[in-house]
Amino acid sequence: MKIIMSSIEKLYKWSRLNSLWPLTYATSCCGIEMMSVSASNYDIARFGSEVFRGSPRQADLLIVAGTLTLKMSPILLRLYEQMAEPKYVIAMGACACSGGMYRNSSYSVVKGVDTIIPVDIYLPMCPPKPESLIDALIKLRKKLNDKNPGGRFV
Repeated sequence: MKIIMSSIEKLYKWSRLNSLWPLTYATSCCGIEMMSVSASNYDIARFGSEVFRGSPRQADLLIVAGTLTLKMSPILLRLYEQMAEPKYVIAMGACACSGGMYRNSSYSVVKGVDTIIPVDIYLPMCPPKPESLIDALIKLRKKLNDKNPGGRFV
């Protein structure tokens, strides 16, 4: 019988690394690209997250895809606060990262999701390809593997 000795911290880190459960917050064209990541061509299930969650209480990764307006920002903040710790955020698309093409022409567009909630990974394309979202997930997993439990990314 083989006995595997490991610290609780390593087991905890491994379990978080292999079970990211994303919550969708898709408001525009980036949402279509995000949905295609769960299709068989890209298969997000290999990261341990088979289904996008519909409830913030079941998710630990918030993917903000698309334009965020001032009217919707309190709702996004409430969703973020309802997520269990530790929680991570990916800002997907130029509109989520900086306001995008609506930054100067619309008063109602938030000039970046990071003004509302802390963002861990930025994905600033318009719209980002599914491969780039998978790359962002790989980078997030690398950060999770490198950092200490608890605390934000630097």
